[in-house]
Amino acid sequence: MSALTGSSTLDAFTGEELAGLLTSRKAARIVLMRGTIHLVTAKDCHRLRPLVQPALDRMLRTNATHGKPLGAVDVTAVVDAAKRLLDAGALTPGEVGARLAEQWPGTPPGSLAEAARSLLPLVEVPPRAPWQRSAQVRLTTATAWLGKPRGKGLTIDDLMVRYLAAFGPASAADVQTWSGLSRLGEVIERLDLMRVKSEGGQTLYDVPDAPRPDPDTPAPVRLVAPFDNILLWHANRTRVISDEHRKRLFSGKNGVFPGTVLVVALRGRVLDKVVEGNRLLESAFKVTEPQVAFAA
Repeated sequence: MSALTGSSTLDAFTGEELAGLLTSRKAARIVLMRGTIHLVTAKDCHRLRPLVQPALDRMLRTNATHGKPLGAVDVTAVVDAAKRLLDAGALTPGEVGARLAEQWPGTPPGSLAEAARSLLPLVEVPPRAPWQRSAQVRLTTATAWLGKPRGKGLTIDDLMVRYLAAFGPASAADVQTWSGLSRLGEVIERLDLMRVKSEGGQTLYDVPDAPRPDPDTPAPVRLVAPFDNILLWHANRTRVISDEHRKRLFSGKNGVFPGTVLVVALRGRVLDKVVEGNRLLESAFKVTEPQVAFAA
């Protein structure tokens, strides 16, 4: 979650509150689902990373830039050396790569730094992370920054239920798209979940006690920040945005899409080419068409 997402979806949320959580080490930014940076609580920082590590391992092995050079070295030794460095203090990715290259001079420093990033639970330390502050990324290990993990860990079943509680009804493919993990169909089938059918006949799953508003419940205009879950965390996104408009939004570098505005009509459909709705957006938000999320 970003501060922009939080302020648009949570009541009384402020960037200053988030900054306080980060600087007090109650929250942290770390590589998690799909190999991207996520902002989570300190507790979840420790509990989520082991669950998604298989996906990060796979992504590193198959990386077109780093997979081959790392295949020629003892990656376990690289990770052990990186851990010693980053347990001792925070370093930039460039510094990590340069320090490791002293021991592995034949390997690109960027690949060595990527091995550390992918295979170690590293957090970004302030002042980089707080809202409305900018600084160079500096990394240290989660244990060095947050302390040792405490309490019971999470299972893959727990992860599945938590996803559905937040984003259900959904399919196993949706959870796989969100997490980067594979073969989750057998996990979802063994859980005690509610099963519903989509408009297209696909089986979707949800937690039994999830809230289910009436389909005609009005929904306010919503700011959809870059990397917002509504456009990223389902395999089937046509429930929110048409494939045509999605391609236009996701035309930027690294899949980054601009901030958008979600306008929901009755029965959960997004307004598409509705003159009145377009006039409202243009007058209230002064946005151009590519900045508005549509669905047929």
